[in-house]
Amino acid sequence: MKFTNKYQRRYFMPPYPCMDWASKEYVDHAPTWCSVDLRDGNQALIIPMSLEEKLEFWQYLVKVGFKEIEIGFPAASETEYEFCRALIERNLIPDDVTVQVLTQSREHIIKKTFEALEGCKNAIVHLYNSTSVAQREQVFRKSKEEIVEIAVTGAKLLNEYKEKTPGNFRFEYSPESFTGTEPEFAAEICNAVIDIWNPTPDNKVIINLPVTVAESMSHVYAQQIEYMCKELHNRENVIVSLHPHNDRGCAVADTEMGLLAGADRVEGTLFGNGERTGNVDIITLALNMYTHGVEPNLDFTDLPGLVEVYERLTRMTVNARSPYSGQLVYAAFSGSHQDAIAKGMKFREEKGLEQWNVPYIPIDPHDVGREYEGDVIRINSQSGKGGIGYLMEQNFGIVMPAKMREHFGYTVKSVSDHAHKELKPDEVYDIFQDTYVNLKTPLHVTEAHYKQGEQIFSEVTVTVNGETRIFNGEGNGRLDAVSNAIKDGLKLEYTISAYAEHAVEQTSKSKAASYVGITTADGKVSWGVGIHTDIIAASVSALVSAINNSGLI
Repeated sequence: MKFTNKYQRRYFMPPYPCMDWASKEYVDHAPTWCSVDLRDGNQALIIPMSLEEKLEFWQYLVKVGFKEIEIGFPAASETEYEFCRALIERNLIPDDVTVQVLTQSREHIIKKTFEALEGCKNAIVHLYNSTSVAQREQVFRKSKEEIVEIAVTGAKLLNEYKEKTPGNFRFEYSPESFTGTEPEFAAEICNAVIDIWNPTPDNKVIINLPVTVAESMSHVYAQQIEYMCKELHNRENVIVSLHPHNDRGCAVADTEMGLLAGADRVEGTLFGNGERTGNVDIITLALNMYTHGVEPNLDFTDLPGLVEVYERLTRMTVNARSPYSGQLVYAAFSGSHQDAIAKGMKFREEKGLEQWNVPYIPIDPHDVGREYEGDVIRINSQSGKGGIGYLMEQNFGIVMPAKMREHFGYTVKSVSDHAHKELKPDEVYDIFQDTYVNLKTPLHVTEAHYKQGEQIFSEVTVTVNGETRIFNGEGNGRLDAVSNAIKDGLKLEYTISAYAEHAVEQTSKSKAASYVGITTADGKVSWGVGIHTDIIAASVSALVSAINNSGLI
């Protein structure tokens, strides 16, 4: 990179150290949440939402549990004005929900804003003007005193229009581009507004301190917030709000540190939608708190449903790796990850644990509407025997012996590698079925009869490459008797080196699965599986399948 000399620090540290926040471990309670999806989110869309789409999105935000929702800039467009009126006139605003609208410090805009809000039960009127050095010098070309006068004029106008407009109104002020503003000047202009509004315990005001453009590392923003919390007039009656954007990819960290520094409220969007790199993602923030055992006061128990609504109404897509909500965030393809997850899940089940501490998965997928099956263990050429075995057990009730899991794992990985694709659970089961289960060529046992004595005697009818033959054998059990009959009749050399069986609980009918491993004279191990309603028939089928896989015939 050749041009680093073009860039310099564009932010300002507080005039004294503000590091009290650094001693706090985590955010221990939820802030007041304000969704700005219908303003910041909507204005960032290539195709903004229609009136009906905004109404549907509104209903979903209410369902999730937002108590404050910014609905737009009513003076900016007819659609936003009509949306505000529709919510009021159709009585779509619950008594415990407050709408928020934006306005600049210009009387005709303020007048139009209050006309849009007439009769609203609960509304926040959000006044803002830019205060940064860059905005003052380049855009407005005004002095600090003139910038303060813009804010003061707007604050007074809000007081006037509140008195003559039916409805219940609270006020919010933002020094837009706060992070590029000298902290002392930000405090000066905010205090000028606070003094005009004169907040009380029953009529608090909101001072919103936005990361309009991210300029610094997150610890700097935290110090700026702590400084403001210490310097604002009438602090006990002021709600300090955060509104971080994600230009540096730090919006979540900025917000969490800002909350540690004393902020009370957060404005953000679902999935971080917003201009440029977006706003702070409220879902990530809320679920970060949840993983620390803190109730976020928002309902994200159906993230797949929320993703569907969001993508349909905004025409945006949720990244597959988006924290908590992405399609792949609970998926493990790596063999070592899969093995650890599978063992962790089994340990949790064995111990009956309530606390969640499964390796590699910071949140229980069930808590947000995701499933273990098909979500957690995903199969491709990087997968391992543990993950593949876990998938087979969870989805199909197949519990293979450890050595067989290893053999099957390599088989599945090979198929995925050659096909160059992920394998779905049903495809993995089909490979299992075709490779091991009830194989009938070249050898097939069509009948088996047993006689009990000191040993078990068997008479076994088989077809070998289409030719029917009858063999006799004896052994210390029925499977051993059949095995000895086949070995003697076909002059085969092998030993049964592994055997396991269990009920297949996932099937609708009562079936048993048997697993047989045989070792040939040259040390090669082959596996077979029998699945049948009769355990003896399943065992014989597993033996025959292993022989058919061995290459002995």
